[in-house]
Amino acid sequence: MPGRLTPLVNGQAYHIFNRGIDRRPTFTNKRECQRAIEAINLYQFSNPPLKLSKFLKLADEERNDIVKTLIATEKLIEVLSYCLMPNHFHFLLLQKKEGGIAKFLSNFQNSYTRYFNTRHERDGSLFLDQFKAVRIETEEQLVHVSRYIHLNPHTGFVVKTLEELESYPWSSFSYYIIEKSPYVDSNMILSRFGKAEEYKQFVFDQADYARKLKEVEHLILE
Repeated sequence: MPGRLTPLVNGQAYHIFNRGIDRRPTFTNKRECQRAIEAINLYQFSNPPLKLSKFLKLADEERNDIVKTLIATEKLIEVLSYCLMPNHFHFLLLQKKEGGIAKFLSNFQNSYTRYFNTRHERDGSLFLDQFKAVRIETEEQLVHVSRYIHLNPHTGFVVKTLEELESYPWSSFSYYIIEKSPYVDSNMILSRFGKAEEYKQFVFDQADYARKLKEVEHLILE
């Protein structure tokens, strides 16, 4: 496997994305998307006490106790934004521990692949071997990448309207504009805006333009 051209450095934010091999579907229904979200939540921590498959078999009270303990512990990465799409995913991550992004992605992809393969009676890799990583170099880039990630379901016509985008359950957008989450740090980006409503408008303002670019993408790439 070729070495990574972009080094992953502590204290730096990165746009991370990967897709299914041969662009095959990777998140095909609500149950699979929910499982992926649960993997994101657990594996962002440095030392989860057990694997996700075992964690999910615990009683609610036991799971809640573990979550309370984890939230007070060290993280590998801070999740700033994310979005699951039918055949790929996007993350905006801040690395907090040496090798944190690589370890998080390995745990996330391996855990989800095992689950997906069991459900679909298949073997082998689900995602491309090496995820893509782009370092965020400016504050402007940070907020624009977050907007790009949150617009993905609308840009890709997974949802038809901005109202549907607002309630899209498989991204972190709702944690910016509706409610907070202990698993997503929205403050780093929202602090650039006066209030959550301003961020929502910032995202929505680009929606039509992003779709138009998507419509002509094949012409640009040919």
